[in-house]
Amino acid sequence: MLLSRQRRFPRTRHSVPIARRFALETLTEWGYRERQDDVRLCVSELTTNALLHGVPPRREYALVVVGDGPFVRIEVRDSGAGWPQVPRMAPDSCGGRGLHLVMALADDFGVTPHDPGKTVWAVLKMDSQWKGSDGSS
Repeated sequence: MLLSRQRRFPRTRHSVPIARRFALETLTEWGYRERQDDVRLCVSELTTNALLHGVPPRREYALVVVGDGPFVRIEVRDSGAGWPQVPRMAPDSCGGRGLHLVMALADDFGVTPHDPGKTVWAVLKMDSQWKGSDGSS
Protein backbone atom coordinates (compact mmCIF):
# COMPACT_ATOMS: atom_id res chain seq x y z
CA MET A 1 0.00 0.00 0.00
CA LEU A 2 1.36 3.40 -1.01
CA LEU A 3 1.45 5.95 1.81
CA SER A 4 2.05 9.65 1.22
CA ARG A 5 2.04 12.77 3.34
CA GLN A 6 2.98 16.33 2.39
CA ARG A 7 3.61 19.52 4.31
CA ARG A 8 4.60 23.01 3.21
CA PHE A 9 7.25 25.00 5.04
CA PRO A 10 8.23 28.68 5.00
CA ARG A 11 11.55 29.86 3.61
CA THR A 12 13.31 30.04 6.97
CA ARG A 13 16.13 28.05 8.56
CA HIS A 14 13.84 27.31 11.49
CA SER A 15 11.79 25.09 9.18
CA VAL A 16 14.59 22.52 8.71
CA PRO A 17 14.33 20.86 12.15
CA ILE A 18 10.54 20.98 11.90
CA ALA A 19 10.73 19.23 8.51
CA ARG A 20 13.02 16.54 9.99
CA ARG A 21 10.59 15.97 12.84
CA PHE A 22 7.63 15.80 10.43
CA ALA A 23 9.39 13.16 8.29
CA LEU A 24 10.51 11.00 11.21
CA GLU A 25 7.15 11.17 13.01
CA THR A 26 5.36 10.27 9.78
CA LEU A 27 7.61 7.29 9.05
CA THR A 28 7.43 6.04 12.64
CA GLU A 29 3.62 6.27 12.54
CA TRP A 30 3.67 4.17 9.36
CA GLY A 31 5.97 1.55 10.92
CA TYR A 32 9.28 2.57 9.30
CA ARG A 33 11.76 2.60 12.16
CA GLU A 34 15.02 1.79 10.37
CA ARG A 35 17.60 4.16 8.93
CA GLN A 36 16.25 7.13 10.87
CA ASP A 37 19.66 8.81 10.93
CA ASP A 38 19.88 8.48 7.12
CA VAL A 39 16.37 9.89 6.69
CA ARG A 40 17.14 12.75 9.10
CA LEU A 41 20.31 13.69 7.21
CA CYS A 42 18.69 13.45 3.76
CA VAL A 43 15.76 15.65 4.86
CA SER A 44 18.18 18.15 6.41
CA GLU A 45 20.36 18.41 3.32
CA LEU A 46 17.53 18.54 0.78
CA THR A 47 15.52 21.13 2.70
CA THR A 48 18.60 23.26 3.41
CA ASN A 49 19.53 23.19 -0.28
CA ALA A 50 16.00 24.25 -1.20
CA LEU A 51 16.22 27.18 1.22
CA LEU A 52 19.64 28.30 0.07
CA HIS A 53 19.31 27.72 -3.66
CA GLY A 54 15.73 27.03 -4.70
CA VAL A 55 13.01 28.83 -2.80
CA PRO A 56 12.42 32.41 -3.94
CA PRO A 57 11.79 35.03 -1.22
CA ARG A 58 8.32 34.96 0.33
CA ARG A 59 7.65 31.46 -1.03
CA GLU A 60 7.49 28.03 0.55
CA TYR A 61 8.84 24.59 -0.19
CA ALA A 62 7.03 21.27 0.14
CA LEU A 63 8.33 18.12 1.79
CA VAL A 64 6.66 14.90 0.65
CA VAL A 65 7.26 11.61 2.47
CA VAL A 66 6.23 8.45 0.65
CA GLY A 67 6.22 4.88 1.96
CA ASP A 68 5.97 2.17 -0.68
CA GLY A 69 6.61 -1.30 0.76
CA PRO A 70 10.28 -1.45 1.75
CA PHE A 71 11.04 1.91 0.10
CA VAL A 72 10.90 5.40 1.57
CA ARG A 73 11.02 8.38 -0.75
CA ILE A 74 11.83 11.88 0.45
CA GLU A 75 10.88 14.69 -1.96
CA VAL A 76 11.55 18.40 -1.60
CA ARG A 77 9.79 20.63 -4.12
CA ASP A 78 10.52 24.30 -4.66
CA SER A 79 9.52 26.88 -7.25
CA GLY A 80 12.94 28.40 -7.88
CA ALA A 81 15.00 28.38 -11.04
CA GLY A 82 18.18 27.04 -9.40
CA TRP A 83 19.27 23.52 -10.38
CA PRO A 84 21.08 21.18 -7.97
CA GLN A 85 24.79 20.85 -8.69
CA VAL A 86 27.09 18.25 -7.20
CA PRO A 87 30.29 20.26 -6.94
CA ARG A 88 33.83 18.93 -7.04
CA MET A 89 35.11 19.12 -3.51
CA ALA A 90 38.54 19.89 -2.18
CA PRO A 91 39.29 17.65 0.82
CA ASP A 92 39.50 20.67 3.13
CA SER A 93 36.30 22.41 1.93
CA CYS A 94 33.96 23.54 4.68
CA GLY A 95 30.74 23.37 2.70
CA GLY A 96 29.06 21.99 -0.38
CA ARG A 97 28.85 18.38 0.78
CA GLY A 98 25.07 18.09 1.09
CA LEU A 99 24.26 16.35 -2.18
CA HIS A 100 27.37 14.17 -1.84
CA LEU A 101 26.01 12.95 1.50
CA VAL A 102 22.51 12.35 0.12
CA MET A 103 23.90 10.41 -2.84
CA ALA A 104 26.07 8.31 -0.52
CA LEU A 105 23.17 7.44 1.81
CA ALA A 106 20.29 7.06 -0.65
CA ASP A 107 19.68 4.01 -2.81
CA ASP A 108 18.45 6.30 -5.57
CA PHE A 109 18.53 10.06 -6.09
CA GLY A 110 17.32 12.46 -8.74
CA VAL A 111 15.74 15.71 -9.80
CA THR A 112 12.41 16.11 -11.58
CA PRO A 113 11.85 19.46 -13.33
CA HIS A 114 8.57 21.38 -13.00
CA ASP A 115 7.36 24.72 -14.23
CA PRO A 116 8.23 26.52 -12.06
CA GLY A 117 10.92 24.77 -10.05
CA LYS A 118 11.82 21.17 -9.43
CA THR A 119 11.57 18.26 -7.03
CA VAL A 120 14.77 16.83 -5.60
CA TRP A 121 14.21 13.32 -4.27
CA ALA A 122 15.98 10.46 -2.54
CA VAL A 123 14.85 6.85 -2.09
CA LEU A 124 16.02 4.74 0.83
CA LYS A 125 15.42 1.01 1.01
CA MET A 126 14.69 -0.23 4.47
CA ASP A 127 16.81 -3.22 5.51
CA SER A 128 13.96 -5.51 6.45
CA GLN A 129 10.55 -6.00 4.91
CA TRP A 130 8.23 -3.21 5.96
CA LYS A 131 5.25 -4.15 8.09
CA GLY A 132 2.20 -1.96 8.21
CA SER A 133 0.80 -0.66 11.47
CA ASP A 134 -1.60 -3.61 11.54
CA GLY A 135 1.35 -6.06 11.31
CA SER A 136 0.72 -6.99 7.67
CA SER A 137 3.47 -6.92 5.07
